[in-house]
Order: sequence, then structure tokens, then C-alpha cells
Amino acid sequence: MEPTGVIFELRKYTVHDGPGIRTTVFFKGCPLRCRWCHNPESMNPGIETIAASNHRGCPPPSEAENRETIGRMVSVEEVLREIEKDTIFYDQSGGGATFSGGEPLMQADFLLALLNACAEREIHRALDTCGYASWAAIEKILPRVNLFLYDLKLMDEAEHLRYTGVSNIPILNNLQKLSGTGIPLIIRIPLIPGVTDTEENLGQIAEFIRPLKNIQRVGLLPYNLLSEDKRKRFGLPDRLGHLEVQSAEELSRVEDRFVSMGYEVKIGG
Repeated sequence: MEPTGVIFELRKYTVHDGPGIRTTVFFKGCPLRCRWCHNPESMNPGIETIAASNHRGCPPPSEAENRETIGRMVSVEEVLREIEKDTIFYDQSGGGATFSGGEPLMQADFLLALLNACAEREIHRALDTCGYASWAAIEKILPRVNLFLYDLKLMDEAEHLRYTGVSNIPILNNLQKLSGTGIPLIIRIPLIPGVTDTEENLGQIAEFIRPLKNIQRVGLLPYNLLSEDKRKRFGLPDRLGHLEVQSAEELSRVEDRFVSMGYEVKIGG
């Protein structure tokens, strides 16, 4: 029986989720609870209906809230049909399909079925992952992944636990193992002001990735105010407060750090 999965978005013509023009499939469910997550509605694995404000400001609750369903059950065939519509753009740009989330590895069987279907049609496959999964789950899908987009957030385990809710040890161990597989890697660093963008944390990330192989690029992800908007929209607790987006000068300094190590660096992906 063909597996089904739960996604919360399928986005066309993306250019920040791997090479070329891509279709990005966002899986629902994530093992992390990052305080800055800009897709907080994706965290819970199941389909859910939640109250969402569709107004700015503070109008009466009767006018401010409606019910919004997050997530939908889909088949491999249904997702593949949407991906295949844009093969001409993939061919022309060197693009393909990216599986993101949430965390796709939480739905490993559905992910593998999609990867297999895309591989049969010679569509390039990228996996955007937080890396928090068993190595067995990663090993299962390895033969079908062309590129890993791998998030690194905080190197200090206690800080990682504080801000994401989980230890970073499995994440770092899995990245070291992936480095030895020969599969290309893009390291992506969310730059959260005062949390992940500190000199200490960035220096530790630089030292950790220095001996790793197959890193094609370092992607720097500036802080996204969308996380604050969504916390208000969905009535979620604010455990981070308002943060200022980094200036161009601040981003340039971080970029220079990794360029000096010999990496190609891209801000925003």
C-alpha cells in the first residue's frame, strides 16, 4: 500500500532551497521547538484546526479570530503530480524538488516513497533537515538524496536544549557521518540575534565544520520577523521577544568569517 503523509504547504518556484528553480514540499511535524521558528504551525505532526487572527491590532475576539486548518493528508501520486508540472524549469535551471518542514525525517516512509518516485523521473532531490533523527532513518533515504541542506543552530548543548528543546549531540553526530558519505552538503545557519549569531557560537560552528568533507556552501539565514507575526496570529507563547533583524554590515562580517575559510557563502539560502 502506497504511504501517505501530512504536509502543510507545497510551494512552487522557490530559489532558496537548493540549486535552480525548485518545488518545495513542507512536511508537518518537527522534533524541535525552536523559539524563533518561522513555521510554528508546522511543529505538531497531525492535521489541526486552530484559532488564527486575521486582523492587525486588537479588535474584539469575535471579529479577530477564525478557525484555520493546518496540514492536509496527501498521497505520493498527488505530490508527484504537482512536482512534475515544472520539470521544464528544473531542466533549464538545474533545479528539482526539495523536501522541507517541519522535519521530513519524521515521516521517513512517505519521504522515501517521494524520493524514489522523483529518482525514477530523474528529478533532483534535496532534503532540508534539522538532523535530529536516528542514523538508521537517515541511512534509509541516503541513496535517493542528491543534496542535504543541513541546519546548524547552537554548538553549546545546554543552550541548544534551552532554545530548541532537544540536545544537539545526535545532530552533530549525524552531520559527521554524512560528511563521510560523499553526498553534497549545504550548511545552513539561522542567525538569531544574540542567540546563534554570537562570536562564540559562530566560531564554534566554524571549527566544527572545518574538517568536514563535501560542504558545497554555507547558507546564512538572517532573522525572519515572520516568526513574531505568526506567534501573534496563532496566539502562541512568545518565549523570545522582539528582535532586530541584522544590518547588512553585521551580515557581511559573518559572511567574511566563512569566506576566509574557503567556503562559498550565500546570504538567505
